[in-house]
Amino acid sequence: MSNGNSDKISRDYLDSLLIETRYLNSVIPSTEFTLFGEKFASPIMSAALSYVDHFMYEGAKNALVKGVVDANAVFWYGAAPDEDIEGFVKAGARMIEVVKPYADIDLIHKKIEHAEKCGVIAVGIDIDHGFTDDGTADEIEGNTLKSLTTAELTEICRTSKLPVIVKGVLSCYDANEALTAGAEGLVLSHHRNRIEFAVPPLQVLPEISELAGGRIPVFADCMIQTGMDAFKALALGAAGVCIGRPLMAAIKNDPENGVRDYLLKANAELAKAMAFTGCSDLAKIDPGVIHFKRREYRKTQHIGMLK
Repeated sequence: MSNGNSDKISRDYLDSLLIETRYLNSVIPSTEFTLFGEKFASPIMSAALSYVDHFMYEGAKNALVKGVVDANAVFWYGAAPDEDIEGFVKAGARMIEVVKPYADIDLIHKKIEHAEKCGVIAVGIDIDHGFTDDGTADEIEGNTLKSLTTAELTEICRTSKLPVIVKGVLSCYDANEALTAGAEGLVLSHHRNRIEFAVPPLQVLPEISELAGGRIPVFADCMIQTGMDAFKALALGAAGVCIGRPLMAAIKNDPENGVRDYLLKANAELAKAMAFTGCSDLAKIDPGVIHFKRREYRKTQHIGMLK
């Protein structure tokens, strides 16, 4: 039993997805990924981790960014002081900085302005970080957080010179509001079990991807651990995926090359899945290769997309 743990529910859903093979006429695939005009080796990205040094050791964040850069992947990071963002960019990271939904909207604008000056490729807004476990306003480093209004998000998107990605989307409602506000990307995530019994991101992915209609990229987060997981997400409509906690374990096991090696291995697994299903590149990944192991999952409304 999951006991409501959204990480466990998401993992179970991922494992319920099965893949059919298509060998005839298949070729060696390309995993090349383009985001906001930048080319990367893979759509498998680092998740927006925060306080890595605090949870691990002094300098762990440097091992993280080095590994992501060496793997030629998109680097996400959040809740970092300005000097850290500057250091990441100087280290060669092509990064997306995730900003918290501060009650002080001016602070959000200041963080985005600093990101613009640093040369990051986009910024994200954690819309799901407004409340604590008792439903009151959350706080981070002395700054109160809040639930943003669509009008506030619209102003943020309008004034930003960078693409704004909305992170923490798990419904067509939030997706539609974000699209209305002018968001240029969505991350489907329950932010590592911030709410129990959360719908798995991949379960709502086809419906939200259809709503986005290819106008903006939709990314998947939460319990993505392997290239096979990434393939399942891409087949269901994701433009890319984020891997988080496994990269922290990779740093612990091998501070020098662990992150790079983990991402390269995951990308090789993705390439294998693509080769075995006749997908020559990311645009050719077909949702029809995905099947459901458990009948209860066939009750979801998006099943029609997979026929």
